Amino acid sequence: MTFPFQDSGPVAFAGPLPDRADLVIIGGGVIGVATALYAARRGLGVVLCEKGRVAAEQSSRNWGWIRVQGRDLDEVPIALEAQRLWHDLNVECRGRLGLRAVGVSYLARTEAQLARFSGWLDAARPLGVSSRLLDRAETRTLMGEPAMPWIGALHTPTDLKAEPWVAVPELARLAREAGATLIERCAVRSLDRAAGRVAGVTTEAGRIACDQVVLAGGAWSALFLRRHGIDLPQLSVRATAMATGPLPQIVPGAGVDDRLAFRPRDDGGYTLAPAAYSELFLGPDAMRHARRYLPLAMTGAFDVHLRLRSPRGFPDAFTTPRFWTGDEISPFERMRILNPAPAAEKVEEIRRRFAQAWPSLGRVDLRAAWAGMIDVLPDVVPAVDRVAKLPGLIVATGMCGHGFGIGPAFGRILADMAAGQAPDHDLTRFALARFAAGTKLRPGPNL
Repeated sequence: MTFPFQDSGPVAFAGPLPDRADLVIIGGGVIGVATALYAARRGLGVVLCEKGRVAAEQSSRNWGWIRVQGRDLDEVPIALEAQRLWHDLNVECRGRLGLRAVGVSYLARTEAQLARFSGWLDAARPLGVSSRLLDRAETRTLMGEPAMPWIGALHTPTDLKAEPWVAVPELARLAREAGATLIERCAVRSLDRAAGRVAGVTTEAGRIACDQVVLAGGAWSALFLRRHGIDLPQLSVRATAMATGPLPQIVPGAGVDDRLAFRPRDDGGYTLAPAAYSELFLGPDAMRHARRYLPLAMTGAFDVHLRLRSPRGFPDAFTTPRFWTGDEISPFERMRILNPAPAAEKVEEIRRRFAQAWPSLGRVDLRAAWAGMIDVLPDVVPAVDRVAKLPGLIVATGMCGHGFGIGPAFGRILADMAAGQAPDHDLTRFALARFAAGTKLRPGPNL
């Protein structure tokens, strides 16, 4: 099985490039696509520019979870809205998103883990979550009698899954039907400014005049912002995942402990991943922002492994330019799709752990393994805000692995913002001002 999004063959979304738009969206992942959909439905003239292919980076490479469980409390209301929107979108797409309520379980090996789960549940319950704590017997029954020493779980039965590499292109087609123009292989090189505010964008195919831009560039966002004098302490980490071949569906839901994550897929297999394991490639930004990330590292909540050098062409590579003009080929054109290789040693380890957890499954064969670069911020919550230094620019990035599930709701919020409407959720937690010098960050939940 070959990973489905490669930069080859005819493009699905080809323009044309207009002279003017009400809103230009940079990035064709789930956040950008959802913003295009809802902005077009509000009657805005929308152009989405994607340097490579729609959903070819992290939006197609994630676990496919659409969860409320375990989120930062300020994300919970938005995540709940996102789940409602996913249901509506699936109806519009005639069930093609692979959407299903499978439930998500955080599985505990220790009493300390259960205590953290309980603390989150106590705080989140007033927000309307369906989550509950399970004891050892309930956990074993729910998980299909595994050969694992789990003593309990935090379980949210209404949490969903969808098939990422199917779902986001389907939403892109909805956006096009709503009137949005989506253009693949069309990198935005820079913003045009007049009188101190956004006046348009310069793409590799020409200029588009506009007053509003949403930057939803994922792992590339910080590089684009720095080109315009805006410093965001965003990094990206490599996360590995894999797909098994068809197996008996004795594990009905999605789950994760401190080593293994899994969820059933529509093709009869499972998507697996090494839980919190990720890899940080060293580059100029990683070194520059190291102190910002130190408090998060000290929590021990994330299994992050340092790698010596960011690969050539990656956003934080030592050889990647930090400045270019609108007439020059940009780093976004030089790497159309950020396609990191999976961590080979983790692929075999996770396949083995899954087989050990459920011996009755028999041999666990893999169909594919892949990796993606997750855009992260030092408090593990997104940045969704207007850029005060550059009126007309809205940033939505640093989704920290949460973007796929919450994408439709943030897209709806961003569309409202672009239309001049005040957000109907409290976005204070996601403000860019929290990264000002001397501000102490509050990390998200450590579950």
